[in-house]
Order: sequence, then C-alpha cells, then structure tokens
Amino acid sequence: MLSETSLSDTATAEVSDDCHNGVEVTEDGTQWYAMRDLKRANAKMPAYKLLRESGFEVFTPMRWRLVTKSGRREREEVPCIPDLLFVHACADELDPVVEATPTLQYRYERGRGYRTPMTVRRVDMQRFILAVRATEEPRYYSPDEITPDMYGRRVLIVGGPLDGLEGRLLKARGTRRRHLLIDLAQLLTVAVEVAPEFIRLLPE
Repeated sequence: MLSETSLSDTATAEVSDDCHNGVEVTEDGTQWYAMRDLKRANAKMPAYKLLRESGFEVFTPMRWRLVTKSGRREREEVPCIPDLLFVHACADELDPVVEATPTLQYRYERGRGYRTPMTVRRVDMQRFILAVRATEEPRYYSPDEITPDMYGRRVLIVGGPLDGLEGRLLKARGTRRRHLLIDLAQLLTVAVEVAPEFIRLLPE
C-alpha cells in the first residue's frame, strides 16, 4: 500500500486505465506523458520541480510525512512515488528537456513498437486530478493491491465534487467510510472518500 492509512469502503471509478487505445493529440499538440525521475528521493531539485520552473504543467502524486528539522518535527509534502510524474506538453517542447536531463525519462508503452512514449488521455488525467484535489487526504495504491474479488455493487456518484462518476463499492471491515478508487494508466490508484448521501446504487 502506498498510503499509511488503510482502505475503507471503496468504489472504483470507471474511467479508462488503458493508455494503449491510440495516441490522443489535442489541437495544440499537447499530451499527458507518463515519465520517470531517476534522481534520489531526497534530491533538492526533483524533476517535477525542474519542469514546473521551466513552465511545464506537471502532476505528481503527493503525500505528507513527518520530518525532523533543527530538532523539531514538521510536516513536509513529498512525492508519493518519487520516480513517477505526468507532464502536459507537446513533444517538440519536452523532447529537448529529456535529452538534456539524463535523470528524466519517458515511460514507454509495451507492444506499441520501439520506444513509444506512454501517454494518458486528457479526460482521464482531468478526472484523476480533480478527484485528488477533492480530498485533503488522498490515499494512493499500486494497481496490484486492488484485486478483482474486492469489488462490490455498482454505484453512481450524484452531487459533490465527484458528481457523475460511476464505480463499484468495496466493503471493508471495521469502518463505515466509503471511498472512490480511480485508476490511472495502470500505474497508480487513488482512494477518495465519498459522503454516503452522494452514492446511488445501480442495477447490475
């Protein structure tokens, strides 16, 4: 588990986690690229900071951790997965940065030819980012931690910041809380808490 807290009652949003259904290029030529940062986890200038300072739109999953500075315990926001980031750009702008930065790499798709960069559909990135920003404590999981036998009833979210998303409830013992699980490009899953009044059961 990528989060220190356990997953409670959960739903998984039915957004596409498949980045192999063709390459989506917008009118301005931009795409969301899945990338890898090879720098140390405690590097002063990780790739997401470098790219942001260079004017790129970057999303990287973040979490809070406690650190000791000058003898005092403080909360610090750090990447949940240090080597994972997503960059919204066109290839002509991003390629030169990758070539000039040995520790920054594209993630490549399997079965799509030689060195085809992995991209994520714009709508999937937007939904994922909106879901993350809708909660103060998003909980991240690797895809292999979510097994098929964990899924329950189909639901529709009606109202609130996640309005319109469909998914499946996952029962967990010891809590009545419910979350929405959203998968992204088979790389990452986020659990977002959903208020019970927004959940509507759907027929199977």
